[in-house]
Amino acid sequence: MEVLLKADLPLPLFIHGKVRDIYELGDHLLIVATDRISVFDVVLPDGIPDKGLVLNQLSAYWFNETRGLATNHVIEVVEDVGCLDAYLPEKDRFQYPAYLAGRSMVVRKVKLIPVECVVRGYLAGTGWLQYQESRSVCGVPLPDGLRESEELPEPIFTPTTKAEAGHDMPMSMDDVKGQLGEALAEGLKDSCISIYSFARERARDRGIIIADTKFEFGLDNGELILIDELLTPDSSRFWPADQYQVGRSQPSYDKQPVRDWTEATGWDKSPPAPMLTQEVIDSTTQRYREAYERLTGQKLGEY
Repeated sequence: MEVLLKADLPLPLFIHGKVRDIYELGDHLLIVATDRISVFDVVLPDGIPDKGLVLNQLSAYWFNETRGLATNHVIEVVEDVGCLDAYLPEKDRFQYPAYLAGRSMVVRKVKLIPVECVVRGYLAGTGWLQYQESRSVCGVPLPDGLRESEELPEPIFTPTTKAEAGHDMPMSMDDVKGQLGEALAEGLKDSCISIYSFARERARDRGIIIADTKFEFGLDNGELILIDELLTPDSSRFWPADQYQVGRSQPSYDKQPVRDWTEATGWDKSPPAPMLTQEVIDSTTQRYREAYERLTGQKLGEY
């Protein structure tokens, strides 16, 4: 399997992200999901084969499934690279690389809302750490006596800052209201809880628990637009339902095992990151593919 670590297109670069390369495409954007993987805000030197295909196609699946709950930014998922001619004047067209098929999409340009919209349905990760200290997560009080990985009485909205560099920091709902205004903050919260609740039930029927997830939104003429990726192994914590057990950390379909492996090497979480073993690479590819296939009921598209 080939690994795409960087897109190289004769288009103006909009953003070179940790795992995505985003280009200007006329009045739109072209998002290319690479096979890069990051942990602790550091991009690893190795890629994960098929990861970009999974991220793009799983996002496309969820954007389609949730379109009745929130307007999203997707214009077209690139399956045939020839479709890109429609977005460029003839003088700017070029020989589109085959790797764009299946791992890219054309999207609307919107104004980014600088808040990471996290929804938690289970007590895990940093939420579990906060709960042990304060019996709350991002200012949301929770009952006493909850255990690690336990399902919460109801999903909670626990936003964070969206840092351009360094780590995102927890925000309270009051912080979000102060930054965005009450109406927009409440709209974000309601949309996030609605989408998460829908996806959690859909995934549960297919043997996967979505413990928590992260959404991003933008504004287009005042309208909330769901953007970026959606309910992928990079933006969510996916657990196999048949192995779920309260009171411990869970096996997962996301990149948590990669985080665990890098920590076990003694790495200090600053660049450069350690090289992954082939076993870690192969098992991560397998987890990403299995998550896609279980959630969608389809085989990952080959291009």
